[in-house]
This record gives sequence, structure tokens and C-alpha cells, in this order.
Amino acid sequence: MAADRTLPSNLLLTGLPGCGKTTLIKRLVQAAGPIQPVGFYTAEIRVQGRRTGFELVDFGGRRRQLAHVNIKGPFKVGRYGVDVAGFEAFIQEIDFFKSAGTPVVIDEIGKMECFSQKFIKLLTRLLDSERRLVATIALRGTGPIAVIKQRGDVRLLTLTRENRDGLYRDLLHMVRNTYPLPRGP
Repeated sequence: MAADRTLPSNLLLTGLPGCGKTTLIKRLVQAAGPIQPVGFYTAEIRVQGRRTGFELVDFGGRRRQLAHVNIKGPFKVGRYGVDVAGFEAFIQEIDFFKSAGTPVVIDEIGKMECFSQKFIKLLTRLLDSERRLVATIALRGTGPIAVIKQRGDVRLLTLTRENRDGLYRDLLHMVRNTYPLPRGP
């Protein structure tokens, strides 16, 4: 099947917390077949049933703590301190540009991640590139989050519990069949 050249290269999923964004991303990566995406997802850290933080997991299985209730410092979202230096070290080890036919999948573009200027620069470079980016993005947010959502080369999809299976099938089809896509108007 020929690539749909009218689709923006950058597909961003948003939605309420708990609607299934991370689950959809993990399913997408597992089912991508021979086209192995590069990127990461964010998972909850739970202790005795209570969320105490978040960790990053790349698609090779490497893990790094992103935020935790016990982290002290200037970067905080709610009760979680954010390890910005650790996050930057984590993303630096991922080869986001390893080949033109490799999709990039990021979960997520959120407040914690956007404390990092290195991440914002990486996102800008990815968004400006010819490769397909599939990412989750915070439903609400100012600064870089709002700027990214306003880009003309972005298609923002709102995920709900009702539409997540259909969106999953559509995204899987795109990941398997539309690389690389040229930039379009």
C-alpha cells in the first residue's frame, strides 16, 4: 500500500490521564514487526500499591528513574522531584536518528520531560526531520507543550477509552506501511 502523503509526519496522542496512552504506545512497539521503533515510554513506580514515581524505559529494556517523591531539588511536578540530569543522560544514549526508516516513538512529552532543554532541542530536531514521530503529549500545558501542538506538521489525536482500539489499528498500519514520509504542506 502506498504511503498517505497528506498525513503530517508527526502524530501526537493526547487525552485524560488513564485513557490508555502509554498502553497504546507499548502495544504499538510490540506489534511493529520488523520495523523496530526507537524511543522510550514512561512507567509508574509503585510501592505497596501507591505511586511513588516514574521511570523511563527504552525499547531495548534499559531503565532509569525520572521522578520520585524522594527526589529533592528545583524541578518538581506535584509531589514528584524530577531528575533532569538523569533524564538527559538517558536520552543521550538512545540513537534517535539511527536510520531513516526507523520510526521514533516517545511517551511522553510532558511537564517533567520539558524541564530538559536538551529534550526540547531533540524534539525540535525530530519534528523538523523527515522521520515519523509518534508521541504522547500532555493534554494541558504551556510553553513547549503548547508550541508543539500548534505546529503545522503535527496531527493531534485525542485518545479516549472508546476510540483507543481503532486508533491503535490506524497507528499500527501507519508504522508498518508509511516509512519514510516526505514533508507535506
